[in-house]
Amino acid sequence: MIKQGEIKIKVEQVSVSGRGAIILTGPSSCGKGEVANGLRRFLDLPKTKHLSMGDMLRSTIYKARNDANFRNRLSTIYQIQDQISIFDEAYNDANLISKTDRYLSVLKDQYGSFVSQLDWLEFCVQNGLLIPDQWTINIINAAFESEATLKDEIFIIDGYPRTVQAAEALLKTFENLDIPIIKVVHLSITKDEMIKRAMGRNRQDDQKESLERRYQFYVENVQPSIDYLKATLGSSYVSLIDAHQPIYIDSQFDLSASIDKVTLDVVNALGLPKYLISL
Repeated sequence: MIKQGEIKIKVEQVSVSGRGAIILTGPSSCGKGEVANGLRRFLDLPKTKHLSMGDMLRSTIYKARNDANFRNRLSTIYQIQDQISIFDEAYNDANLISKTDRYLSVLKDQYGSFVSQLDWLEFCVQNGLLIPDQWTINIINAAFESEATLKDEIFIIDGYPRTVQAAEALLKTFENLDIPIIKVVHLSITKDEMIKRAMGRNRQDDQKESLERRYQFYVENVQPSIDYLKATLGSSYVSLIDAHQPIYIDSQFDLSASIDKVTLDVVNALGLPKYLISL
């Protein structure tokens, strides 16, 4: 019997050109980092073109704790200081101090009688609390200053903005630097799925109580920031993607294939042909 022949197309590398920001947002543990990495590899972007707010915050804290020169820069550039108390009314907003007061006993157990602005930043990251907008705005702006080529190429922002104020500031920064937005991608999962995923990764700041707060923060702050971007930019700029698309192979959950499926949907939302991701 004569078998039917076939032709296969092999592409060693997909090459893209252009400029602008791809913003990935959504609740904690929705897979922003994994999807961002998959998208970055697909678009053949270097790691420096992936800005993860979570990684930037954790890196900022680590370097501030271990590098005196960076700690000094943190005070002058980011305005987050280890020598100023978070309770000092001359340097901190009254609402921030009031919020910090609610965690006074826990903070003193962890940091002692003196709790600095840097201590509060670390505590917020560990417990999924709202970080002052101006701090995150400063950190993001510093990233654009240190990586000047960002404005001339395609890059991905993962996990930012998280509030309406931060979204407003980001659009202003983009306008000042003439940076276009390619797409805002909203990765969506349920609260139960978020908690299930987070509890499985065994990170220090992934405790049930803090995760409940994170999801509530998402509802009260992140979703409104997405609504703001949609209203300001137009609905065509924002795509909602179901980030919970489990794939099972031989009755076993395949994490890699599941991430690829979500990444495929993001690629499609960007207007790129679906078939390219398998080449």
